[in-house]
Amino acid sequence: MTVSNSDPHGLGDTFEVDGSTFRDLDHDGQLSPYEDRRVPIHERTIDLLGRMTIAEKAGAMLHATAVGLDPELGRIGVGASYDLDAVGDLIIDRHITAFISRLTSSPQRFAEQNNAIQLLAAQTRLGIPVTLSSDPRHHFTDSLGASTRATGFSQWPEPLGLAAGADPDVVRRFGDAVRREYRAVGLHMTLAPQADLATSPRWPRIDGTFGENPELVRRLSGAFVEGVQGGRSGLTTRSVAAVAKHWVGYGASRDGFDGHNWYGRFSAFPSGAFHDHVDAFADMLAFRVAAVMPTYNILAGLELDGVAVEPVGAGFNRQVLTGLLRNHLGFDGVVLSDWAITRNLTAAARTGVPAQTAADIAMPWGVETLSPPERYAKAINAGIDQLGGEDDPDPILIAVEQGLLSTDRVDACVYRILHQKFELGLFDQPFVSVAEVDAVVGTPELVAAGRRAQLDSIAVLSHAHWPPVGHDDRVFLHNLDAAPFTDQGFSIVADPGDATVAVANVDAPHEELHPGYFFGRLQHEGDLDFKIGSPTRSRLQMLFETVPSVVVVVNLDRPAILTEIVARASAVIASFGATPSTLCDVLTGRHHSRGRLPFRLARSMDDVRAQPCDRPDENTPPLFPFGHRAVD
Repeated sequence: MTVSNSDPHGLGDTFEVDGSTFRDLDHDGQLSPYEDRRVPIHERTIDLLGRMTIAEKAGAMLHATAVGLDPELGRIGVGASYDLDAVGDLIIDRHITAFISRLTSSPQRFAEQNNAIQLLAAQTRLGIPVTLSSDPRHHFTDSLGASTRATGFSQWPEPLGLAAGADPDVVRRFGDAVRREYRAVGLHMTLAPQADLATSPRWPRIDGTFGENPELVRRLSGAFVEGVQGGRSGLTTRSVAAVAKHWVGYGASRDGFDGHNWYGRFSAFPSGAFHDHVDAFADMLAFRVAAVMPTYNILAGLELDGVAVEPVGAGFNRQVLTGLLRNHLGFDGVVLSDWAITRNLTAAARTGVPAQTAADIAMPWGVETLSPPERYAKAINAGIDQLGGEDDPDPILIAVEQGLLSTDRVDACVYRILHQKFELGLFDQPFVSVAEVDAVVGTPELVAAGRRAQLDSIAVLSHAHWPPVGHDDRVFLHNLDAAPFTDQGFSIVADPGDATVAVANVDAPHEELHPGYFFGRLQHEGDLDFKIGSPTRSRLQMLFETVPSVVVVVNLDRPAILTEIVARASAVIASFGATPSTLCDVLTGRHHSRGRLPFRLARSMDDVRAQPCDRPDENTPPLFPFGHRAVD
């Protein structure tokens, strides 16, 4: 056996044994079992677990934020580069080995930055590599805490658009694209898919779901896991670990408000449809999804096995995590909490006065009066293995010292976390080749596949004739890039009075109801109808009165009320994440889209208010049902 301190492959300290190279992770000049890839993963995991101190184990149970260099939002990961000094402190001093990345940079720069983090990890006592996760990055929406707009990656429709396409094979290919592009830049975990049923129409996180239908959500979520993990049998060295979220019932949000906020902390099941929300996870669990993330929400009024569910957020709920998920459904992967559930609740987070800032983000629903060590212990004893968004291991150590948390429970958590790192191959090769990034990320093949999915996601809801835009038309465009139309030879006019057809691209309505809350002011809340006097309604009214034919394209991140628009427009088209050129191809008949509605559209806000939040209304006729598309 020979030892090298300057390995040309970028592995750090290495051994040569029988012609094979092994990493000297603990820097002791000897080949330990956990360093030997020939040893079964279980044995490697047990060996490493036995070498770790309680402080190192506590650090492993945290999934922190990789601090960015943005001057205002760097602490929550925003920026084009990492603050490597800050990240290094978390790795070296606090023993943290998992981070969410929110960087927005070129793929090459991203890979370089992720390698820099792994280099910091390689310098630690045991050389435990870092697991780097990300919110979805392949769509159009950029919503802090939920998704990041595609930057250099192939671009696909929103999950709602994939649901509109309703093709598990497309979703499987999408998952495979995520797998290939993430691993190329050094990402190992995706905080997706969002298998929540979109049963509460005003809920602001519907755009990240696969819609309202339990069977469709189950099939598409399973297909994504199969694609992103590379099969149905769990993780391999080429997988990206999927995190199925949010367990369970997040989409049954009471009054349509979101669980990031104090006022939105409850889900409810007035029609008794909790089992539908559970069934949506069935294929993912069968395909051995790597991790599950519980919802923030308190499951109000629910009973399991005849026992009332404790009124605490699901991340603190032993009945929901250990009883239902692990014992009843057999899940044996990592349970990763959603972010910031153990933080102290400030007056700003509770009331929005003074305005809540990033420093006030906290979602300790139902356990607000507990101390931080008590909250950590309650979550971990309930079934959490790793705490999302946390970077302070002291409450875990205090909980162990005070007897609130056993060392056996800590070991069980850390075993699962380490085992997945071994399965992903991170101990043997945590670094990526920056030179090979361009050959994988944003390739013409993947970009074309994403564009095809966009085309097939567009849903034609109504039309008087097809295509709605012809070459003889004089076209007025509202909120839509003219270049794709002019490239096809269409005549674009600047004055709607000169137009024979107008195409208006509009967003689904929303209201700003809670400007004092950090997420409340970012999310699309409130009613779903176009209010009298609103800019969008006034603009459409003018076009209806001025132009002979008006085509309305609605970006349906929420199930908008379109009753009046359908009655007056020549055509109404639903978009779920598409480029202007993609929309142009559908509007002009170059592509025949096959998209269908992934949720029903109500006729009025009165109908929306009457709908139970846990199940689509089966008694009130909708404007358009689930699965609708116009026949042409």
